[in-house]
Amino acid sequence: MSTIKDLTAIVGSHHIVTSAAKSLRYRKGYRSGQGEALAVVMPGTLLEMWQVLKVLHRDNIIILMQASNTSLTEGSTPSEGYDRDVVVVKGSRIKDLQLINQGKQILAFPGTTLANLEKTLKPLSREPHSVIGSSTLGASVIGGINNNSGGALIQRGPAYTELALYARIDENNELHLVNHLGIDLGNTPEEILDNLANHRFDLNNVPNSEERVGHNRDYEERVRAVDSDMPTRYNADPKGLYEASGAAGKVATFAVRLDTYPSEGESQVFYIGTNSPAVLEKMRRHILANFKNLPVSGEYMHKDAYDLAKIYGKDSLMVIDKVGTDILPTMFGLKASAERLLGHVPTFKPYFPDRFLQRAGHLFPNQLPKRMEDYANRFQHYLQLKMSGEGIAEARTYLNEFFKEEEGEFFEANADEANKASLHRYVTASVPIRYQELHQDEIDILPIDVALRRNDDDWFETLPKEIDDKIEYKLYYGHFLDHVMHQDYILKPGVDAHELKQEMLKLFDKRGAIYPAEHNVGHLYDAAPALIEHYKKNDPTNSFNPGIGKTTKRKWWEEY
Repeated sequence: MSTIKDLTAIVGSHHIVTSAAKSLRYRKGYRSGQGEALAVVMPGTLLEMWQVLKVLHRDNIIILMQASNTSLTEGSTPSEGYDRDVVVVKGSRIKDLQLINQGKQILAFPGTTLANLEKTLKPLSREPHSVIGSSTLGASVIGGINNNSGGALIQRGPAYTELALYARIDENNELHLVNHLGIDLGNTPEEILDNLANHRFDLNNVPNSEERVGHNRDYEERVRAVDSDMPTRYNADPKGLYEASGAAGKVATFAVRLDTYPSEGESQVFYIGTNSPAVLEKMRRHILANFKNLPVSGEYMHKDAYDLAKIYGKDSLMVIDKVGTDILPTMFGLKASAERLLGHVPTFKPYFPDRFLQRAGHLFPNQLPKRMEDYANRFQHYLQLKMSGEGIAEARTYLNEFFKEEEGEFFEANADEANKASLHRYVTASVPIRYQELHQDEIDILPIDVALRRNDDDWFETLPKEIDDKIEYKLYYGHFLDHVMHQDYILKPGVDAHELKQEMLKLFDKRGAIYPAEHNVGHLYDAAPALIEHYKKNDPTNSFNPGIGKTTKRKWWEEY
């Protein structure tokens, strides 16, 4: 086939996968979903990526851009029901990262990860918009921009930029490279990409853009408005949709220009335990409305999530804590290869690597600090309140007075406790997957991330008995200060996840909540009108990632 031949000529035979078995790891979602693809192509340079796009556009093939494939809603993997062939274009080999204007801004490329960005900025005492969360899983910077991700850091908000270099197919079915980086790189696509890749401009004298910004605006003002009946942030918020920002793969993003931030300096995590959701809400409202210094973050866990993560996330916590994040992509690749090879051997059950890791984790002692474990025995709700600078003393004074009258306690975590608490909170996202893999023929899972109203005092979920009876475990955790919650449900055997989800979403609708909050719609949610408008504006021919948000998969947005 000429398409495969031409793609192979561009990237080389080692960087194109046409075997269905070998490409499965790229065609299968992190939590769910998979589809067919003609090939998976991995360009090694920006120019190769442009040449790949030209071939796919010429041959009328669907373009599915993929970075680290950490999507939790099937948004970066193929689905079913397309009217054309699909090729996955994986940009993870293009790892370049350029510091500009003395590191006050950066240029990130398709393979630039959040973890690498954080590490690169650290010697400059600078930080990216997000330093926790999916960065531990190898997520990419551009993936975050495309999906409005992040927002755990209360002073910064979700990933956003108006400065990007991207390719789109216009209303006349013509492929264009759009340079909105605010940097003069030439005229033709080849010239622009070559000059960018080879740093043919003054990295420390890039002009400021007066019309476009490289960060989320007015987030502090929004998060402090605790009496608003609207959520603080959510994927379909029109304020977060601009060209590559919120594009969900409807353009091919080559580079983004983002602001960085001064390091927070001295910080302190206050670990809080209580048995009353109302206590946490009272605290949240006071801190956001009255503190002079906003917190760095406020991460919540419920006891059931804590306990299950202690069992099913132990090995992940140990690897990240002892080895770091650099090895994770390699480990995911090795695990996928092992699953593919062992899947043909009758002796081994499916997901053998996960079963092995789960059993191996039991050989090691408990990794969680004693004071956290003490709180787990006494309290149902936990909050990791992180403060920096003058905010440390402000929070210490407030919490000491607050818990003289309110039910609960707190302690000031040392460095090890703070690190373990943060990692424990973030490996929780993988717990339902591990649980399902160990009980694969018995149960299903239902993950939901939801943005609650800022004035929702009754934030902790109480389900009707007819729904609660269908659920084995409820895992509640999330970004508490801005009321963005992750609620994962492990269902009882025989319960249909799709049917239950519709019932659950009706409950959220009654509460004035908006979903999804930060994982984007993928192929699991209906896109809101604002998202559909954004998708159609970016991609008039419906050539990039069609079907996202349960929209039509046909060219030119034709309905079925």
